[in-house]
Amino acid sequence: MGSQVPLTVDISVSGMTCGACVARVERKLNRLDGVEATVNLAAERAHVSLISPSVNLDDVVAAIEAAGYGARVIEREEPPQAGDRLASLRRRANVAAALAIPVAALSYLRPLRFHGWQQAQLAAATAVVAWAGMPFHQAALSALRRRTATMDTLVSLGSLAAFAAGGTAVLRRHDGHAYLDVAVGLVASQLSGRVLEEQARSDAGAAVRSLVGRQPRQAAVLDPDGRQRRVPVEQRAVGDRVLVLTGETIAADGIVEDGASSVDQSMMTGESLPVDVTEGSRVAGGAVNMTSPLVVRATRIGADSALAAIARLVISAQAGKPRMQRSADRIAALFVPAVIATAAGTYFMWRRTGHAPGDALRPAVSVLVAACPCAMGLATPVALMAGTGRGAQLGIFIRSLDVLDAAEAVDTVVLDKTGTITAGHLRVTDVTVAPGADASEVLALAGGVEEVSEHPVGRAIAIAAESSSGQVPAVASFTRLPGVGVQGEVSGRIVAVGSVSGLGKQGFSLSSQLQAAASSAEERSQMAVGVGWAGEVRGVLTLSDAIKPTSADAVASLRQLGLRTMLLTGDHDRAARDVAASVGIQDYIAGVTPDRKVEVIRDLQRAGRIVAMIGDGINDAPALAQANLGIAVGTGTDVAVMASDLTLAGSDLRGTADAIRLARSTSQTIRQNLAWAFAYNAVTLPLAAVGRLSPVAASVGMAGSSLAVVWSAQRLSRMRSLARQGAQPNNTIRGQNRACRRISPAVLLGADGAPRAASQRHART
Repeated sequence: MGSQVPLTVDISVSGMTCGACVARVERKLNRLDGVEATVNLAAERAHVSLISPSVNLDDVVAAIEAAGYGARVIEREEPPQAGDRLASLRRRANVAAALAIPVAALSYLRPLRFHGWQQAQLAAATAVVAWAGMPFHQAALSALRRRTATMDTLVSLGSLAAFAAGGTAVLRRHDGHAYLDVAVGLVASQLSGRVLEEQARSDAGAAVRSLVGRQPRQAAVLDPDGRQRRVPVEQRAVGDRVLVLTGETIAADGIVEDGASSVDQSMMTGESLPVDVTEGSRVAGGAVNMTSPLVVRATRIGADSALAAIARLVISAQAGKPRMQRSADRIAALFVPAVIATAAGTYFMWRRTGHAPGDALRPAVSVLVAACPCAMGLATPVALMAGTGRGAQLGIFIRSLDVLDAAEAVDTVVLDKTGTITAGHLRVTDVTVAPGADASEVLALAGGVEEVSEHPVGRAIAIAAESSSGQVPAVASFTRLPGVGVQGEVSGRIVAVGSVSGLGKQGFSLSSQLQAAASSAEERSQMAVGVGWAGEVRGVLTLSDAIKPTSADAVASLRQLGLRTMLLTGDHDRAARDVAASVGIQDYIAGVTPDRKVEVIRDLQRAGRIVAMIGDGINDAPALAQANLGIAVGTGTDVAVMASDLTLAGSDLRGTADAIRLARSTSQTIRQNLAWAFAYNAVTLPLAAVGRLSPVAASVGMAGSSLAVVWSAQRLSRMRSLARQGAQPNNTIRGQNRACRRISPAVLLGADGAPRAASQRHART
């Protein structure tokens, strides 16, 4: 059992209100033998790994309940919900605010007072403190039974102390309004703050709820006889043929068996343009069918679908906890008891200096309610929820929270060529014909020969011919010409398709015009394919792996972020140089094998570089894993995606700059939030203790400090995407495109192990 894979589960935890609660639940869980857990306040869930067979989920749930909180195992991908709790808080806050206004008015506006006004104040204050403030008192009592204290303890103590002082004064016919308005103000401000905080936290998780909510409730399954029946999505099976009408959401990952349409995959990829699909195309559950009905055979359903995998990825990232937040939670665990002790000390200090009990009570209550470990507990999780949620909307998925630290430190970006900068597949870009020949005929005959070929070059020619003429002639007597290409009988002619030089060796004559076309293609790092019959080359087809239209803008954006860029490819030197120059990459290394890619990454790291690697293929997976930050283009292989830290669901390379910007912004927001939380308490607690901060002002400040970190995190939800807005070419950087340099892996390091000076000249632009 020692090699047993840990069981990982998420548990919904209700009743947590501050960082002290988080620390308590984590402490309880991690004391269990064979349990490792992290608790997220904003998401209200515990991410638990059971690494020993001696513990089960019942033990975990019991431990959470023993700490005074509700626990429920989450059976499937389920984003954080606000729901009934938010509605209940809003009702109590509305009642508290409605009654707090007349209580405050009677306290400070003498013309409004009437006979028995203090008794009316006391009745209103009783309703606010006893009913509206009940959640605080219940949580405080629950914590007291377990000999601990939380943020609710501070609010409950403060409001009850002020209410007791004011109520006693009224019953003794003394002036008690000064304390009753404090008690009512504390409860009203705290409830209002909780409502706004809960709403903001709910908004932070909206992106993940949208992902999960994309799954339709029913699907139209086609029986073998062609009849359709509507079934709940839970009853689908792999292999089902599902009819998807125009405007409907595709119910499962699958392959189109019938029909042609456009589908909107923006929820999955972040790319706004629809994608055309035909028979044989793969589609993802959650995409919307735009133009025509489709019949899709389901290949992955439920928890195995791409949509479910993405939701798991985002929820898992949101449930994590960086090192910064762990330190904050440890402080929050000690914070509440320290505040209670400080409040007691403040009261006795004021009494020892000759102040009356009522005068000493006000600064003591201010200390109780000024403190705010809530902000410490929320600083990281709300930023993570907002950042990862916005990433999901943009087709950027974070696998690990280490990404935040790595993205901020990255100074060098290494890019693969094929499938990353380029489209990853050949296409015919030009047809040059001999005098008297017809370009359409040359392409059609070449396509006819290559129709039965599985070679990438042959498939590109066949696709181009079909696209041009709609149908290619059938081939007979298909044979391969070793070292040259292929040959077949098409439309009564024996047509050969292959390298221009190879056809020449076979005795085919070549005009000077076609020779020039072939030489020009090779100079541009493109492929020249000759097409000939009857002993003469009749045309030259030029093929290339086209650079993605957005690649140059993507490289420009990376350089604007202060990053050095490098192209790493197994292709030959001329192709690498031309691609690097075309998109503005500073340095390139050509002719490297997959294992050499890893060595190059290591050399850069030994030189002190923090490296991000961007790739899409199986051969990129080792380098993605070795890099400090691995970014996989999601249209690539599953192996590359699994080896990466960040995944782009779409093919737009500008998403890499978006991903790094988002990760950096999320990390910076976390630090800013934590700094604000600590600074707030460092300033307000001393002011409250010396009487410079009234209880009501302290209460408003406490609520405001929590809202400040939540609203700060919400800025991440509004980050604009370069890929979405269509970045314009950067003329300054494009003007430098020809300045790319070839680097040999052997000269990455100097004799002392430091980067060579020549490389350093290109470190920043």
